Amino acid sequence: MRHNITCAVAVSTLLLSVGMTFGQAKTAAEDLNRTVTYLLDFIAKSDCTFIRNGKSYPPKEASEHLKGKYEHFKKEIKTPEDFIRMAASKSLVSGQAYRVKTKDGKEIECATWLGKILDDYRKSQKDSEKG
Repeated sequence: MRHNITCAVAVSTLLLSVGMTFGQAKTAAEDLNRTVTYLLDFIAKSDCTFIRNGKSYPPKEASEHLKGKYEHFKKEIKTPEDFIRMAASKSLVSGQAYRVKTKDGKEIECATWLGKILDDYRKSQKDSEKG
Protein backbone atom coordinates (compact mmCIF):
# COMPACT_ATOMS: atom_id res chain seq x y z
CA MET A 1 0.00 0.00 0.00
CA ARG A 2 2.78 2.43 0.96
CA HIS A 3 4.55 1.66 -2.36
CA ASN A 4 1.40 2.59 -4.34
CA ILE A 5 1.12 5.92 -2.54
CA THR A 6 4.81 6.66 -3.15
CA CYS A 7 4.39 5.82 -6.85
CA ALA A 8 1.28 7.95 -7.10
CA VAL A 9 3.09 10.90 -5.54
CA ALA A 10 6.08 10.42 -7.85
CA VAL A 11 3.87 10.22 -10.94
CA SER A 12 1.89 13.27 -9.86
CA THR A 13 5.09 15.22 -9.26
CA LEU A 14 6.46 14.17 -12.64
CA LEU A 15 3.26 15.17 -14.46
CA LEU A 16 3.17 18.48 -12.65
CA SER A 17 6.79 19.28 -13.54
CA VAL A 18 6.27 18.26 -17.20
CA GLY A 19 3.18 20.47 -17.33
CA MET A 20 5.11 23.38 -15.86
CA THR A 21 7.92 22.88 -18.38
CA PHE A 22 5.48 22.96 -21.30
CA GLY A 23 3.78 25.99 -19.79
CA GLN A 24 7.12 27.79 -19.47
CA ALA A 25 8.05 26.88 -23.05
CA LYS A 26 4.75 28.27 -24.30
CA THR A 27 5.26 31.45 -22.29
CA ALA A 28 8.80 31.81 -23.63
CA ALA A 29 7.51 31.40 -27.21
CA GLU A 30 4.74 33.91 -26.58
CA ASP A 31 7.27 36.35 -25.08
CA LEU A 32 9.56 35.84 -28.10
CA ASN A 33 6.73 36.50 -30.54
CA ARG A 34 5.57 39.52 -28.55
CA THR A 35 9.09 40.94 -28.40
CA VAL A 36 9.84 40.35 -32.09
CA THR A 37 6.47 41.86 -33.01
CA TYR A 38 7.35 44.89 -30.90
CA LEU A 39 10.70 45.24 -32.71
CA LEU A 40 9.05 44.87 -36.14
CA ASP A 41 6.38 47.44 -35.23
CA PHE A 42 9.05 49.80 -33.91
CA ILE A 43 10.93 49.52 -37.20
CA ALA A 44 7.77 50.09 -39.25
CA LYS A 45 6.89 53.24 -37.28
CA SER A 46 10.41 54.66 -37.09
CA ASP A 47 11.62 57.71 -38.97
CA CYS A 48 14.76 55.91 -40.17
CA THR A 49 15.92 54.76 -43.57
CA PHE A 50 17.06 51.17 -43.82
CA ILE A 51 19.95 50.24 -46.06
CA ARG A 52 20.14 46.73 -47.48
CA ASN A 53 22.78 45.83 -50.06
CA GLY A 54 23.47 49.51 -50.71
CA LYS A 55 19.86 50.40 -51.43
CA SER A 56 17.60 52.49 -49.15
CA TYR A 57 14.21 51.25 -47.99
CA PRO A 58 11.40 52.94 -46.05
CA PRO A 59 10.64 51.65 -42.55
CA LYS A 60 7.50 49.71 -43.40
CA GLU A 61 9.20 47.85 -46.25
CA ALA A 62 12.19 47.06 -44.03
CA SER A 63 9.88 45.71 -41.34
CA GLU A 64 8.07 43.50 -43.84
CA HIS A 65 11.38 42.16 -45.15
CA LEU A 66 12.59 41.31 -41.64
CA LYS A 67 9.25 39.73 -40.79
CA GLY A 68 9.67 37.43 -43.78
CA LYS A 69 13.14 36.48 -42.59
CA TYR A 70 11.76 35.89 -39.08
CA GLU A 71 9.18 33.50 -40.52
CA HIS A 72 11.94 31.77 -42.52
CA PHE A 73 14.15 31.22 -39.44
CA LYS A 74 11.34 30.85 -36.89
CA LYS A 75 12.19 27.25 -35.93
CA GLU A 76 15.78 28.25 -35.17
CA ILE A 77 15.06 31.53 -33.39
CA LYS A 78 14.73 31.02 -29.63
CA THR A 79 15.48 34.53 -28.33
CA PRO A 80 15.10 38.12 -29.54
CA GLU A 81 18.88 38.18 -29.87
CA ASP A 82 18.62 35.21 -32.27
CA PHE A 83 16.11 37.22 -34.30
CA ILE A 84 18.49 40.15 -34.52
CA ARG A 85 21.47 37.95 -35.36
CA MET A 86 19.76 35.66 -37.86
CA ALA A 87 17.15 37.89 -39.48
CA ALA A 88 18.00 41.53 -38.86
CA SER A 89 21.75 41.92 -39.04
CA LYS A 90 22.86 41.15 -42.59
CA SER A 91 21.85 40.14 -46.07
CA LEU A 92 21.78 36.43 -46.75
CA VAL A 93 22.55 37.21 -50.41
CA SER A 94 25.58 39.49 -50.07
CA GLY A 95 26.61 39.07 -46.43
CA GLN A 96 26.59 42.87 -46.06
CA ALA A 97 25.44 44.27 -42.73
CA TYR A 98 22.06 45.98 -42.71
CA ARG A 99 22.38 49.62 -41.76
CA VAL A 100 20.02 52.22 -40.36
CA LYS A 101 20.22 55.91 -41.22
CA THR A 102 18.64 57.97 -38.47
CA LYS A 103 16.75 61.20 -39.03
CA ASP A 104 19.84 63.21 -38.07
CA GLY A 105 21.86 61.45 -40.79
CA LYS A 106 23.89 59.07 -38.64
CA GLU A 107 24.38 55.55 -39.98
CA ILE A 108 24.72 52.55 -37.68
CA GLU A 109 24.45 48.82 -38.09
CA CYS A 110 20.88 47.60 -37.76
CA ALA A 111 21.91 44.91 -35.24
CA THR A 112 23.39 47.57 -32.94
CA TRP A 113 20.35 49.81 -33.33
CA LEU A 114 17.91 46.96 -32.65
CA GLY A 115 19.97 45.79 -29.67
CA LYS A 116 19.45 49.21 -28.09
CA ILE A 117 15.72 49.13 -28.91
CA LEU A 118 15.52 45.66 -27.32
CA ASP A 119 17.32 46.86 -24.17
CA ASP A 120 14.94 49.82 -23.87
CA TYR A 121 11.94 47.54 -24.38
CA ARG A 122 13.10 45.14 -21.67
CA LYS A 123 13.68 48.00 -19.24
CA SER A 124 10.17 49.31 -19.90
CA GLN A 125 8.73 45.82 -19.33
CA LYS A 126 10.54 45.52 -15.98
CA ASP A 127 9.35 48.99 -14.97
CA SER A 128 5.75 48.14 -15.83
CA GLU A 129 5.98 44.88 -13.81
CA LYS A 130 7.10 46.88 -10.77
CA GLY A 131 3.89 48.76 -10.88
